[in-house]
Amino acid sequence: MKNNTYDIVIIGSGLGGLASGVILAKEGYKVCILEKNNQFGGNLQTFVRDKKIFDTGVHYIGGLAPGENLYHYFKYFGIYDQLKLKKLDENKFDSIVFDNSHIEYPYAQGYDNFVKQLSQYFPNEKKAIRTYVEKIQEICSFFPLYNLSAENSFYPDEILQLNAKAYINSLTSDKTLQGVLAGTNLLYAGIGEKTPFYVHALSVNSYIQSAWRCVNGGSQIAKHLVKEIRALGGKVLKYQEVTEFYIDENKQLKSVVTKEGNNFFAKQFIANIEPKTVVDLIGKQHIRKAYYKRVKAQQNGISAFSLYLVLKPKSIRYKNYNTYYINSPENVWTTQNHTKASWPEAYMFAMSEDAKNKGFADTITAIAYMSFDEVKNWENSFNTVAEENERGQSYDEFKNEKAQVFIKKLAKKLPGLEEAILSIHTSTPLSYRDYIGSYEGSMYGYEKDANQPMKSFLSAKTKIPNLFLTGQSINMHGILGVTISAVITCSEIVGMKYLVDKIKKEVEVDAK
Repeated sequence: MKNNTYDIVIIGSGLGGLASGVILAKEGYKVCILEKNNQFGGNLQTFVRDKKIFDTGVHYIGGLAPGENLYHYFKYFGIYDQLKLKKLDENKFDSIVFDNSHIEYPYAQGYDNFVKQLSQYFPNEKKAIRTYVEKIQEICSFFPLYNLSAENSFYPDEILQLNAKAYINSLTSDKTLQGVLAGTNLLYAGIGEKTPFYVHALSVNSYIQSAWRCVNGGSQIAKHLVKEIRALGGKVLKYQEVTEFYIDENKQLKSVVTKEGNNFFAKQFIANIEPKTVVDLIGKQHIRKAYYKRVKAQQNGISAFSLYLVLKPKSIRYKNYNTYYINSPENVWTTQNHTKASWPEAYMFAMSEDAKNKGFADTITAIAYMSFDEVKNWENSFNTVAEENERGQSYDEFKNEKAQVFIKKLAKKLPGLEEAILSIHTSTPLSYRDYIGSYEGSMYGYEKDANQPMKSFLSAKTKIPNLFLTGQSINMHGILGVTISAVITCSEIVGMKYLVDKIKKEVEVDAK
């Protein structure tokens, strides 16, 4: 009989779960991570088509230069030196483009360089651009773990309630510049009436510090985290979907049961899965109705349709930057409200460079907003590598139609694209739902609302004393946001000051 008893059982192997596993394994805890799918990593997963690697969620990473925040965390995890990274263009890691214009407005690395490069296109707005980057840095200073500090978090109302659209528009009356400064909206699915400026600031700040592409995909992050956990004596198991919680009379979680019938016992548990799923697994009888309702009432953000293109050799020049398209500067905050005829009103695309033909791209990944309602006809279907099921001909026809519409839009900004395509592959909100486990395929967890700032804040602690949460719905989405969520969660077990001091100390020792 297997001994399935551990100090910590972590449900889900997304970045939050894996990072938590490394942190706690380094502290000597006996850790076990349970993953339902064939591949570890959640949004770090990759897949291969025509011998080319595609990312599902990690298209670039920020803050990885020595001394920057994510660099410190990845060094502490013991994975930084194993990563294969390519730095994006210093003077243009992102470009913002609009319909009926050939101008590519640059986002540059480094605050001064950001101002310098963008001011060339808006010479009379240099003060506004400078004020913008200074405000981003000011806002980020209020979030201690983004600066590797263990100080108590204090978020003044003026920070939490500052609306992103309103603030950006207050800087300048130039409509095009307003659109450019908000142009990477797809990074956080911003909504004009809701999104706080801190969400915008935390999303773009680390990229302005430094921006990187993962060579051969972001799954290397998951692979090295898994390797580190196992080296520290932990277990990371696939095909173990948790379907039941056993909670005793003292409201303690004693064990979790998987679909395969395996029972895993632990002193403490961390859920790196959708919090709405967590409260359903806990059961209404074990928690207060108000807590259950609060979690279930969280508003999930929109999902996406993704296009993965394998290119013919030497057909499209490689761009060492990402492109964000919006049909008009005035529409930057409303592109989620597209119609069938106007879709996609916004998209981003990224390339990978052909290793055999330098200077040329071998793949393109493009992402556009898509509501779950568009795939509701197939919502009762489920399809992953671990559990394969066909969704039917009508679903394939739907995807093909969307792909052709998307490609025609892309081709306007990438002349010759249609002739350069070797093969076409797609994913929909159903793919995100089934592989990542997010409610209705939401890209970025729960929406943050400047009008009701505390409503969308979920604590890492649950109403079950030995059950904690981690992941993009606990802090912020993105590689850095989720990494910090793991630190927040683990600090509930080992202590915040102790953990942050240890991270800083280990990195300082390594630097010597």
